[in-house]
This record gives sequence, C-alpha cells and structure tokens, in this order.
Amino acid sequence: MKALNNIFSRAAADVRHIVLAEGEDPRIISAGVQSVARGIATITLLGNAPRIAREAQRLNLSLAGINVIDPQSAANKIAYSEVLYQLRKNKGMTRNDASELTDHPLYYAQLMVHLGDADGSVAGAVYTTSDTVRTAIQIIGKAEGAAMVSSFFLMMLCQPFHEMQGGVIFSDCALIIEPDQQQLAEIALAAAASAEKLLAEPARVSMLSFSTNGSAQHPAVDKVVAATALVKARRPELMVDGDVQLDAAIIPDIAERKVANSEVKGRANVLVFPSLEAGNIGYKLAERIGKAEAIGPILQGLKKPANDLSRGCNANDVLNVIAITVVQGQ
Repeated sequence: MKALNNIFSRAAADVRHIVLAEGEDPRIISAGVQSVARGIATITLLGNAPRIAREAQRLNLSLAGINVIDPQSAANKIAYSEVLYQLRKNKGMTRNDASELTDHPLYYAQLMVHLGDADGSVAGAVYTTSDTVRTAIQIIGKAEGAAMVSSFFLMMLCQPFHEMQGGVIFSDCALIIEPDQQQLAEIALAAAASAEKLLAEPARVSMLSFSTNGSAQHPAVDKVVAATALVKARRPELMVDGDVQLDAAIIPDIAERKVANSEVKGRANVLVFPSLEAGNIGYKLAERIGKAEAIGPILQGLKKPANDLSRGCNANDVLNVIAITVVQGQ
C-alpha cells in the first residue's frame, strides 16, 4: 500500500478542511472521526446536529474536534443563498429557489468549497453520482483550461499475488459515456495529471483498444489513434502509447513484441478506456476478480476538489477518498 500510504503522509503534512455533505450517515461519521484522529483533515459534517450526535453515540465515537453544521439553521444561510442565486440566475434560478436549495446539504457543501470555507467536499454515499457531479459543476465550476469534468479510480494493487504493484489510474469509469476523440484526449491528459499529483511519479499512459499498433481496422480504433495524437501534440514529453491492448499496456514482454517504439514499455500507470462501458467493466473486473482496491470515483477538471463515492462504500473507502481530496486541494 505504498502509494496510498504516501497519500496519507502527504495529507497529514499539509492538512486541509473537507466538508462531508452526508453527515448523518454512520459511514461518513466514522470516516470523519478517523480523519481527525489520523491528522489528515479538518472535518465539517453537514446535517441535523442532534441526529449526528445520536448516531456518533451509537457508534461509540467522539465528535471532539469536528465541526457540525445544519444548513437549514446556519448563520450564513442567507449569504450563501445569495451567492447561489448570483451563480445560477442566468439559468432561471429565483432567489426563492436558491434559498430552498441552500437548505440542501449537497448544495451547501459545494458553496462552502466555492467560497473557500472548505478546501474540498466528499459526497455520494447517499446522493447519486449525477447529483454530486451536477452540483459541483454548477457551483464550483471547471478548472481554468479544463474542457470537461471526468473521473478516475485509483486502483491499488498491493496483494502479494499482484504482479503489478502500486497504484494505477483507471479513467474514465464513471462519467463520460461515449467520448469522442477530443474528449478522450482530455480524459487522458487529466488522468495523467492526476497520476502525477497522487502517485508522485511520471505518468505512463496507455490508450486502450482491442487493437495494438494498428492490428485492427475500425472506427473505434481510429478514435483512439486520433486521441493519442492529440495528447502527444498537447504534451510532447508525456509517455503515451495508443492504440494498445491491455496486455501490451501492463506486461513488458508483450509490449516489447507488439508495440514498436513504445514509450510506456508495458509499465502503464494510467489506463485510459475508450468508453464508459469498457472502463466500468474494467475496474470492476480488477476489483472483484483481480482483488484490487478501488478508490473513487475521483473527479478531475474542477476548480477545487469535490469527490464522489460509491453508494456501496464503507467507512474505510470514505477515509481513502478524504485523503485523496486533501492532496488534490494542496
């Protein structure tokens, strides 16, 4: 777990304030308490304060050092509501709409991040991915130069039987259903930057296909080849192969035989899937059959960090995403 341990060490070295929108959920409370205990984050839980206190007591957890805010009674609710109205009035939002939405913990959390009252947010244990991503884009907005928001999973390969060891970025496995060549290139560039930020090593990107180095002819292959060319044009120094099959992306001996002039040489730490269908299937195969640990989905392309969770997550999953959100916000 060296890569993940490094992320926790970096989080502890430069702590950030993370707001957890689903503060009444026992998994979220537990992860928030662990974050404070491990010294990786300052935590705000959103929700009804008495309910949160009762749930923490049931879990035998202390909320010492944790901030709890109920958006419906927050002192800054009116100010937050006005900010939301100004952000969305051109889209038809009224002041009454903004006031009602500010009561909603997910909107309140993203407003905290937008206004700098928190450095990042985590949600998705209860809320859907579409709700989490939509509010983040509407309130926090895309990063300068980012054409889109996409996602990745950090796949941890740390078991003794894993021939590959360490962290690998899988992208996009949660958001962009059928990216065109331009979108696929944007996903690859964002995923490479995420790898460099979180893994603290040079990105080695494989643009995955059912073809390697032109071994098959199909419009789906053409898309990957064109996207690879766009990535190389934008970042000529980046190590990137495409089109390439999975085995040639991660097994050096196969890459040597199948990929002439490979830059990655079968040691990819970023796998870019040609569609959401492929990416979602790929990460679940790696997780369920390959016994990799999947952390995410993590969002990339936002001005400030706002990350999603699987609704099937446990407290440890939430803790891992909090640590990543802290590092993203540094």
